[in-house]
Amino acid sequence: MTYNIHHANPPSKAEAGDIDIDAIAAVIRKENPDLVALQEVDVNTQRSGKVNQAKAIAEKLGMEAFFGRAIDHQGGYYGVAILSKYPLTETKVTPLPEDAAPASEDRVLASAKVRLPGGMVIRFGSTHLDVVNPENREQQVRAINGIAAEDAVPFIVAGDFNAVPGSGAILELDKTFTRTCTADCAPTIPVDKPDRTIDFIAFSKGSPFEVVSQKVIPERYASDHLPVVATLRY
Repeated sequence: MTYNIHHANPPSKAEAGDIDIDAIAAVIRKENPDLVALQEVDVNTQRSGKVNQAKAIAEKLGMEAFFGRAIDHQGGYYGVAILSKYPLTETKVTPLPEDAAPASEDRVLASAKVRLPGGMVIRFGSTHLDVVNPENREQQVRAINGIAAEDAVPFIVAGDFNAVPGSGAILELDKTFTRTCTADCAPTIPVDKPDRTIDFIAFSKGSPFEVVSQKVIPERYASDHLPVVATLRY
């Protein structure tokens, strides 16, 4: 699953700043994924009540968590996270480049190795690309592609790419990864009237995966993005 959780602040309660961790956890629990890439995660920020959201969501689901800090925010941190049913090893946070617009908000790739049932080891990553500058997004994808090329194990990357199919960033992604949806992909944002597909799950080319299914979950309360779930066979 990939899910931009809008720091667990439901859009209908955005002005009040209400936080609903339980709603996010319930969406994930219903789909029962093995691995989850989260974006827009707060850790110990003022606006979210000084809660480590990655840890709190993971505890509610009985999963492991790894948080990747992108920026400091309101006395805490803001970034992406990984949730997993299986132990996470070799965790790392990789800053992504932003040469085209250096003043843009910093972006990262959080990744970890995971041993799946049956013994296969993969790397799983969560990312959230630049929302403003398309050249930054393309450069950030090239950096992720480079990381995948250097890794000897299959790599699954998921996240909010802030780019639609056919854009420069997604064309770059498609050079190294196979998206779980490549045609007529259901839109993921905005939740009230979805009209753009910017959230993706993809695996490195040459990985022994077959896409069994992919779906966009029509959950319109918990966040401003719809979550994406894919089932892979190996």
